Amino acid sequence: MRKLTYFIACTIDGFIGDPGGDASAMMRYADEEFFEYLKTEYPETLPTHGRRALGLDDLPNKRFDTVVQGRASYDLALKEGITSPYAHLRQFVASRTLTESPDPNVEIVSDDLVGRVRELKAEDSPYDIYLCGGSRVAGQLAGEIDEMVIKTYPIVLGTGMPMFTAEFPVLEFALDSTRTFENGAVVRTYARKR
Repeated sequence: MRKLTYFIACTIDGFIGDPGGDASAMMRYADEEFFEYLKTEYPETLPTHGRRALGLDDLPNKRFDTVVQGRASYDLALKEGITSPYAHLRQFVASRTLTESPDPNVEIVSDDLVGRVRELKAEDSPYDIYLCGGSRVAGQLAGEIDEMVIKTYPIVLGTGMPMFTAEFPVLEFALDSTRTFENGAVVRTYARKR
């Protein structure tokens, strides 16, 4: 069975953005060392338009062939006129309000998100599923998350959008690895205890 991996950036105090979801305060930590790490270890998590602009469009997928994201995350791309932000992956957007996909390569999941993700996890593939965000989708899928890769940046917001927005029972994870960077960023990988 494939894993669902919540690959997310957050502050020391666990916020993935300010109260409105803006995460631009974290962008300055995507320096050369950190970018090289992403390019080498998680190239498919870089949006297609960014990969093209950097001349990295030919990077092969290493971990994921599918991405699941929420409407708010998808809206960030739509505001820039980008209807297929992860064209190098199969794309699913969870939305109860977006009734029709603006792109034939993006499937809208309007009901039973958990069921659809379970179907994706049951597929025969050597690649896993990238849960891009946001907090409401992560909350809905908390019980399906098998792995978390948390990119923690050395800032504190004090208030903002949490990693999860939902009520669910306590979930236990085991620390698999930790990677630190010169700029103070830390990437921790956790595996779900089942």
